[in-house]
Amino acid sequence: MSAATGAVTVASGGVRDAVLAAETARQAALIAKDLAVLDALFDDALVHVHAPGEVHTKALLLEHVATRGVYLEITRGELLVRLIGDDAAVVTGSITNRMRAPGGGERTLSGEVTQVLRRSGDGSWKFVSFQMTPYGDKVWGRLPSQGAESREAGA
Repeated sequence: MSAATGAVTVASGGVRDAVLAAETARQAALIAKDLAVLDALFDDALVHVHAPGEVHTKALLLEHVATRGVYLEITRGELLVRLIGDDAAVVTGSITNRMRAPGGGERTLSGEVTQVLRRSGDGSWKFVSFQMTPYGDKVWGRLPSQGAESREAGA
């Protein structure tokens, strides 16, 4: 099955670079509160699910950034970029957000993120979906096939 028919493949080369560039631009724009860049990066159909489960549309997320300006620093770990066909990308990997806290001060939240992007008609990649799951208690531990080494929560 070719990529054009919907096969899931690991992205490489220029396509991987373009998707990761969109993610880097997203991070910088969130920190800078650059609504014009975010508006261009976010698909009109965006669904953004924050770690506590709050769901924002594109309009609500732009309002959230404009009025709250919570993002101070965003650090990503190793990212896996997979393509579904030629025009959809799924990015998974770790994230640590340093943010302003609602009552003042700062807080840091780490977890795993799944992002879905689509290639638009002009060739740019736009975010369609974002879901962060914060690290919590790993009550089940690793499976026998995963070996004895354990992964640190923030790595």
